[in-house]
Amino acid sequence: MTSIQPIEPSTTLIPERKTAKNYAVTVLVTALVILAPMLIGAAGGNYWVRVLDFAMLYVMLALGLNVVVGFAGLLDLGYIAFYAVGAYVAALLSSPQLTTQFEWIAHLFPGGLHAPIWVIVPCAMGLAATFGVLLGAPTLRLRGDYLAIVTLGFGEIVRIFMNNLDRPVNITNGPKGITGIDPVSFFGFDLSKTHSLFGFTFPSVYNYYYLFVLCALFVIFVCIRLQHSRIGRAWAAIREDEIAAKAMGINTRNVKLLAFAMGASFGGLSGAMFGAFQGFVSPESFTFWESVVVLACVVLGGMGHIPGVILGAVLLAVFPEFLRSTMGPLQNFIFGHEIVDTEVIRQLLYGLAMVLIMLYRSEGLWPSPKHEDKIAKIAKRAGKKPVRA
Repeated sequence: MTSIQPIEPSTTLIPERKTAKNYAVTVLVTALVILAPMLIGAAGGNYWVRVLDFAMLYVMLALGLNVVVGFAGLLDLGYIAFYAVGAYVAALLSSPQLTTQFEWIAHLFPGGLHAPIWVIVPCAMGLAATFGVLLGAPTLRLRGDYLAIVTLGFGEIVRIFMNNLDRPVNITNGPKGITGIDPVSFFGFDLSKTHSLFGFTFPSVYNYYYLFVLCALFVIFVCIRLQHSRIGRAWAAIREDEIAAKAMGINTRNVKLLAFAMGASFGGLSGAMFGAFQGFVSPESFTFWESVVVLACVVLGGMGHIPGVILGAVLLAVFPEFLRSTMGPLQNFIFGHEIVDTEVIRQLLYGLAMVLIMLYRSEGLWPSPKHEDKIAKIAKRAGKKPVRA
């Protein structure tokens, strides 16, 4: 009688267990994130903490663009438009701009239009998502270079629109921008003021840093849940082969629109935070170059890989400022005076670094691990030979 041999389970079904190393890395990263403004502030002053604040804004922007470019494979060169929408929503809802231009709004809000942040953020994210759907609807049949050109045009249209919407009715104040935007406050706790806690002093740049970190954690959580959901797998299928995905029953139209809407909503969140942090919004903050920088964060960090995108955003936010502050003193130390303008050298080294990364790390600094590597890693931990799926 032939005995039934037990089937060896595939290593692809073995769950990856948390090790002590994972927990140690998590604790170390958490402590580093919490202590970062204090350490950087003590070493370089509040200027570098402000740079860290903008790095967190870039993290939110890059993660939003990663949904469109990295998850769904849709090249978007006008993503900064959603950043602008969020910033102008925050500016209009928490500044004297509308009450000074429209009498009926001044009658409704005699004390001024000072919307709280928990009203501004949903409005900014919702309106940005609406603009994302409006952008995605006409471009459903486009891919690659054609989609990039259309999205580039959309981003420029939004910037020019904001620049010229000061006549015949002054809404955005045109190129002068909107000033007097209220800072973020929670139940009387104003983040723009210096506070003391347990003997430590927290200036406004520290307070905003922790707020931006919480917002970035929210975006990371949503992105992780989306990536491993049915929708995330549908985005991956469209990215790899849209025709095959459509043949498998995926509603590519709705899934694409959802990608544009979700990515745009994160851009709106970042824009709202930017407007409240700066206290001033103008069209000059939303040029095409900003879209290129955000796209570079995604590509250089590791397209489709959330930790890689975060790394790319932080590096591209900090590295240019590091070059700006070191190139001048370095030339004075070597030659006794500045031979080449600091800004020229900064742009040259910035571009050279991106070229070298693309030459030697074409998948990014921290690319997404391949499926075969995951199987081998899990099999090694289980003490088994990897089985082909």
